[in-house]
Amino acid sequence: MSSSVPYASRAKFPLVCAVLALLVSLTAACGGSATAGGGGSGSGTVIKLSDPGNAGVLAYAKREKILEERLKTVGARVQWGGSYASFTATIDAVRSRSVNVLEGAISPAVGYLANGRDLRIFAVAERVTDKAAPYEDGLVVKPDSPIRSVRDLVGKRVAVNKAGRGEYLLLLALKQAGIPASQVQRVHLNPAQGASAFATGKVDAWWAIVNAYPEVVAKGARVLVHGRDLPEQDLTIFAARTEVLEANPRAAQVFLDVVRELTEQEKRDPRKFQNVFLDKGPTALSGARLDVELAKARYQNVPRPVTDADGRHVTAVAGLFQAEGVLPNAIKPEDVLFKLGSQ
Repeated sequence: MSSSVPYASRAKFPLVCAVLALLVSLTAACGGSATAGGGGSGSGTVIKLSDPGNAGVLAYAKREKILEERLKTVGARVQWGGSYASFTATIDAVRSRSVNVLEGAISPAVGYLANGRDLRIFAVAERVTDKAAPYEDGLVVKPDSPIRSVRDLVGKRVAVNKAGRGEYLLLLALKQAGIPASQVQRVHLNPAQGASAFATGKVDAWWAIVNAYPEVVAKGARVLVHGRDLPEQDLTIFAARTEVLEANPRAAQVFLDVVRELTEQEKRDPRKFQNVFLDKGPTALSGARLDVELAKARYQNVPRPVTDADGRHVTAVAGLFQAEGVLPNAIKPEDVLFKLGSQ
């Protein structure tokens, strides 16, 4: 029996079907790619975090699978990745999208944004100012070093993390002391590299940050100045790749809610947030080092969503970087901050 559809039209059907199949395939591929990067539809959002190690609220959340459960409610999930010593050490992972949410400070965030606009700060926590709290960073020298003050750094080599908190604090200390930054050689190294260079005498001083600071002080390093001694405007932050925040801001809000809740718990009972996975081995703390971390946890400030008022901190930090040639252009707060409640 002959079909009522003309032959010429019937001949086009396979081609049309093939084109439609290709379009469907491409659409699925695009959707899959966006999901892998943390973007795409909200239902496919993946919060990609670096490995939190053996301590802190994220380590506890990982062990208890808290984020896994809470993110389900907003159509998102969590993925844990590699281990990094600091925000600046995580930059390559952020660029490759293997990490899309991370903790750090305004200083390395604006340093990163000098080369792109794919990262935004969505939460901050004020720096601890209580004099009873343990210090968290410092400009250190060897115990027998002839360097006794910031003024003695003229002509010396100082290790700092590039366009990060270490470099920001060193520039601020030099400015306060009236020393042109050009008179001190900044050697750009991440915390692990800085520790090695300092230990082997390849640099004269080092602005140690994060876990590197208490470790080097425990080994006898002498501290010249702390960030807390300076009129710093830096803040602790949580940042995320822009596509994650725009695709599913509720996922970022749930993440922040979990961090806030656990931080409150850690302030009250810090011990259960230490040695989360292992109580023995190189990542386990005991004795004086454990006591320091417990004290730091008690004094820490709880993170909160960013507000317009936080723009002044961005302007101050980025302004110093630009004035000293670290950043080529000004960084505007609206290019850096992402207000969850406004979405």
